[in-house]
Amino acid sequence: MHLLQRYRDHYCVYNDDVQGTAGITLAGMINATKLKGTQLKDEKYLFLGAGSAGIGLANLLCSALVAEGMTLADAQSRVHMFDVNGLLESTRADLVDFQKPYAHPHPPTKDFVAAIKSIEPTTIIGVSTIGGAFTQQVVETMAQVNERPVILALSNPTEHAECSAEQAYTWSKGRAIFAAGVQFPPVHLDGQTFLPGQANNFYIFPAVGMAIYATQAKRVSDEMFIEAARAVADQVPDALLKQGLLYPLQANILETEIKTAIRVATLVFDSGLARVERPIDMEAFIRGHVYQPEYRKLA
Repeated sequence: MHLLQRYRDHYCVYNDDVQGTAGITLAGMINATKLKGTQLKDEKYLFLGAGSAGIGLANLLCSALVAEGMTLADAQSRVHMFDVNGLLESTRADLVDFQKPYAHPHPPTKDFVAAIKSIEPTTIIGVSTIGGAFTQQVVETMAQVNERPVILALSNPTEHAECSAEQAYTWSKGRAIFAAGVQFPPVHLDGQTFLPGQANNFYIFPAVGMAIYATQAKRVSDEMFIEAARAVADQVPDALLKQGLLYPLQANILETEIKTAIRVATLVFDSGLARVERPIDMEAFIRGHVYQPEYRKLA
């Protein structure tokens, strides 16, 4: 996190673990609001895990909220963090500089369920690497304070996931909007079939990398990852979205990457960050940079 902050405005660099993961998480949040009929700025977020990955997710989310018209301070006020020592709040003396914007006035607590009850988040995001941290009580409490609780259990591998898809849907009586950092099979519950998506940053970082390479971008901005997130979110068909799938199917991942790269490259040119001439046909421009794994015929 510190290295990214030090060099990002001077060199063309990005951190996939921080920004790529943040981008795909944002895509899931965007599609969750589509299902709920809300906007990002209407939501309230509680992270379980406040390390560099969690802070990176929170920072990109706040950048997206600012793009929707909020001030940075208002955006940060919508985001709460919880770590091994409890809720990040203004009396904590053990916080590092990048955690402090998310330490709001609140009575100290080390009880995650109590934090949910008092904060009433609409979305919980697990980046704790603690398998099973989203217990039945956690999910049921989220369902008590929300008609459609958004539950993102992002830790991986599977044994580190904060909860499974079946647990999230069952404990919320089918009302949860769920995605995980690993792939879970469809869940059949009370005559409905739910399709849990995988918040995998492979939707984001190759597309952003392609756009940067093709445009020879001068630097990498948060706006590029926000645009990538929106591009990925827009590629989920309504029929699948209604079944709870927050991300495109992986069967055609290359095409998803290309369409996302086109959107990001367009933004690079619009932002004046490209170091090549703007093409007439952006799609042909991006597709012209795609590696084709073809074998030449031998005589």
